[in-house]
Amino acid sequence: MKLLRVGTAGTEKPALLDADGVLRDLSGVVDDIDGTLLADDAALGRVRAAAESGELPELDATGLRVGPPLARIGKIVCIGLNYHDHARETGAEPPAEPVIFFKAADTVVGPYDTVLVPRKSEKTDWEVELAVVIGRTARYVDSAEEALAHVAGYAVSHDVSEREFQIERGGTWDKGKNCETFNPLGPWLVTADEVGDPQDLPLKLWVNGELKQNGTTANQIFPVGEVVRYVSQFMTLYPGDVINTGTPAGVALGEPEPKPYLRAGDVVELEIAGLGRQRQEFKDA
Repeated sequence: MKLLRVGTAGTEKPALLDADGVLRDLSGVVDDIDGTLLADDAALGRVRAAAESGELPELDATGLRVGPPLARIGKIVCIGLNYHDHARETGAEPPAEPVIFFKAADTVVGPYDTVLVPRKSEKTDWEVELAVVIGRTARYVDSAEEALAHVAGYAVSHDVSEREFQIERGGTWDKGKNCETFNPLGPWLVTADEVGDPQDLPLKLWVNGELKQNGTTANQIFPVGEVVRYVSQFMTLYPGDVINTGTPAGVALGEPEPKPYLRAGDVVELEIAGLGRQRQEFKDA
């Protein structure tokens, strides 16, 4: 299923994109799309039955904002340097273990919402990423195969980053990752059964129409199942938590000087096969 949330920010309602690409209203079936829903097999069954019935009300998509596909996100765990080609372009050694940092849930915006370039920023960068949405509590999971059973679905994530704040200002990466609007998510949460193999997904990103990133999750250093297993050894993952699994080569940081960092007026578009497409215009904060 392709689940999404539509409406003005803060008042989104649940919806579904059916097999014919028609937007359907889910608000008569579930209250919202969140961890509570994803952990409830009976509720998900009702959503599937409603989708298959063909009786869900159709929504007019004209002028309708698409919000983040997941409400009340618990935590966003991010994996750095998780693609072989991205590690090479930045001159970094492939990590022996996954690199973990965090984004606050309040960085999440819709896939077509405006992204703000922070004040005094000179190095705002782009990163297309596969987001993993947890559907079952994961605690000390034993194997990568078992870990995949804890995944409810997947989405497109844009891990916008300010490289000076992240790398040059000391301390952790987090202050270069948590600026306002720095995590567009969506348009859809696609359930795991529809996605299939998460290691066979092409990712692309364009800046002002120029293709910058053109990769595949097959190039991940730590595959999705291993990432979930590994993270569960250090913290408990709950339904509604999100993991951003890293970005392929092609970021501004990896380009020669002068690096083409983002400025107000730039437009970034990104997509992952089967998970939909995003578009953001950048403006000054």
